[in-house]
Amino acid sequence: MTATKNNIILGIDPGSLVMGYAIIDVNGSHIRVLTMDVLKLAAVADIYERLEMIHTKVNLLISQYKPHTFAIEAPFFGKNVQSMLKLGRAQGVAIAAAMQGKIGVTEYSPKKVKQSITGNGNAAKEQVWKMLQQTLGLEEKPQYFDATDALAVALCHHYQTSSPIGKMSKGFKGWEEFVVKNQDRILKK
Repeated sequence: MTATKNNIILGIDPGSLVMGYAIIDVNGSHIRVLTMDVLKLAAVADIYERLEMIHTKVNLLISQYKPHTFAIEAPFFGKNVQSMLKLGRAQGVAIAAAMQGKIGVTEYSPKKVKQSITGNGNAAKEQVWKMLQQTLGLEEKPQYFDATDALAVALCHHYQTSSPIGKMSKGFKGWEEFVVKNQDRILKK
């Protein structure tokens, strides 16, 4: 019998006012939430201090939990350019901390995360949370959906990297290419 290797995934929902984070430990089919919370940044007026706080927190999480992979939600394109710039900076600082920690980074669109968790890319935050509760056996609702969004990002990453379909969507352009590159998996009658 072969031993299963744990995979620790750090998920981040970036924000310049509130940053959600979650870490899951995947061991075979068992998924355990190690931590899920938020970093509150709104009380600090200086954007550069907030960015430093994000970098410090991500470094602390990496040091404490030793994640193997880092998944982050990509910023969505809104109409407010200033908000987009702030969100992009927050995301960039979190990614830089992961890169500094020598952890591979994967980015997922909000739609991809929702689709992966609920089957609906337009699901509401409450729907995502309900599905996370059912899937992971969680009871207590967090104070901020930013934390549950980060958990959804981490779980999305697990789904995308552990399922044959998720792996296929990253490395192949379509079924034709998959078939060509996986001749050994084709059953011939």
